Amino acid sequence: MVYIILGTGFEEAEALVTADVLRRGGVGVALTAVEGSAVTGAHGITVCADTRAEQVELRAGDMVLRPGGMGGVASMEGSAAVMALAREAMEREELWLAAICAAPTLLARKGIIGAGCEAVCYPGMEEYLTAAGVTARMELPAVRWGRLITGKGPGTAYDFALAVLEALTDGGTAAQVRAGLHYGI
Repeated sequence: MVYIILGTGFEEAEALVTADVLRRGGVGVALTAVEGSAVTGAHGITVCADTRAEQVELRAGDMVLRPGGMGGVASMEGSAAVMALAREAMEREELWLAAICAAPTLLARKGIIGAGCEAVCYPGMEEYLTAAGVTARMELPAVRWGRLITGKGPGTAYDFALAVLEALTDGGTAAQVRAGLHYGI
């Protein structure tokens, strides 16, 4: 299961494109609210969550995925349950962690990712990565480093989502979904 964390002010394109791509590829997705059951994104789109962060119990193969959006990132930072999920996902070898846009910078600022790690984030925020010892790969739309996948921002949501899909399934599934979307064709 991929738990896409939604805090008030999340970047809708990053969360919803990723949820759509993963579901097209047969991957289970739970839109997971920081609080409440309806969460409004940065551009006024309200989404009904499937579950709440404090209800999540991670199992082998699960992923915690954090979209960006400055409000959403601030909301995630203020939630002990959400921060605990990210730490658990990074610490347990059978789990995955993904973040896009401003969200990778939160992981770096909180010491969840650090020295030796490679990641990408929203352009202009890479200083938060490098300050934590993370190698910023700003030339790429999405970066996979072990069980961590990061993305640049809303304009790279499909690249990010397809990288997540490929990591969780196989190259064939991701290629089929890419072709079905007519992405990059």
